[in-house]
Amino acid sequence: MPTFTYEAMNQQGQEVKDELDALSTEDAIAKIKNLGYFPTRIREKGGSRSKANAPAKKKGTRSVGFGRVKTKQVTQLTRQLSTLQDAGLPILRSLNILHEQQKPGVLKNILKGMGEEIEGGSTLSEACGKFPKAFNRLYVNMVAAGETGGVLDVILQRLAEFMEKAEKLKRKIIGAMIYPAVVVTFALGIVTGIMIVVIPKFKDIFMDFGVKLPGVTMILLNTSDWVVKGKPLPGWAMILLSPFVAYILWKLIRSSDGGRYVVDVVMLKIPVFGNLVEKAAVSRFARTLGTLISAGVPILEAINITKETSGNEVYARAMQKVHDAIREGESFATPLRATGICDGLVVNMVDVGEETGELDKMLLKVANNYEEEMDVAVASLVSLLEPIMVVLLGGMVGFIVVALFMPLVQLIQNVSG
Repeated sequence: MPTFTYEAMNQQGQEVKDELDALSTEDAIAKIKNLGYFPTRIREKGGSRSKANAPAKKKGTRSVGFGRVKTKQVTQLTRQLSTLQDAGLPILRSLNILHEQQKPGVLKNILKGMGEEIEGGSTLSEACGKFPKAFNRLYVNMVAAGETGGVLDVILQRLAEFMEKAEKLKRKIIGAMIYPAVVVTFALGIVTGIMIVVIPKFKDIFMDFGVKLPGVTMILLNTSDWVVKGKPLPGWAMILLSPFVAYILWKLIRSSDGGRYVVDVVMLKIPVFGNLVEKAAVSRFARTLGTLISAGVPILEAINITKETSGNEVYARAMQKVHDAIREGESFATPLRATGICDGLVVNMVDVGEETGELDKMLLKVANNYEEEMDVAVASLVSLLEPIMVVLLGGMVGFIVVALFMPLVQLIQNVSG
């Protein structure tokens, strides 16, 4: 009788590694479940190990190209793979079909590598885990849960729906920022052009006539000098470089846990925008956790994955506190309420979900509710930004006009006199 090595999670969410004898992989899964464990990885001892070192597998794990795979591509791939699995095709055959359909690129190379991994004895989840450019930990764990429960097609369908919802949420936020970003960019470009071309000519006129310049005009002329001849770099160069410097600084700050936490706290405190960030974070964590629980992933493992994929350090730390409290025997709702990251409605729905045994459905309802509220928040943000930009741009233009016309009025009076 073959011997299988396995990794599993016990009822307390702790990892268990052991061996057992079974007639087949399915028999091994059944025996592990009878022990009260949730299997996450199973491998036949001896035979699978030799396959894992086969040349074909090594070939598949080599370079797959540069860059990451777009979420839209992975979502489409997941949909297609779910359909093929629902039709009853073997996983290797499904991957080969998808590989042939793909255009040349990183994803095509990844599909080829995944096929070679599976030929070498790996499961689909193990093959996905070898290519983090395309499949994150959430994806890998949900596929593993689908393989263990024998519902891979259903899990892939849920994954595709989850990724579509997440992408839609991301597009909403980015779409809300595009309009003000474009307006501000054009405004800065026009004002910079005025400073470089127009203001110096007025300065020459004022100097030729020896007009005494008011304070606002001196501020404008000094700003123009800085834009044209500033040191160590002209102002126009610093304006052009500022987005790149800001991006690099943003990456450096976000590279540490402390930096991410400070930035996320500040973003949550910003009026209006902070409300949008909060709703996006709650929606993301609720949908991720609900999807994982509905897939059969143990609650503690699901919280760990949610924490790592939350995208917000404030919520990630809160999830860690919830995880530790549940491990100590508490319910989900009590430590979640103590963190203060969610309002009473979310906590109450989680509490009801625990009592009725439908926590996953309640979390998905929370996600849907917050996504609807996000639509309103995005519309409010855009409505608020429009008058603010009009006032700021009007103020800039008005300042330039006043600063130029005050000495012109004095010059006309002198000439008339």
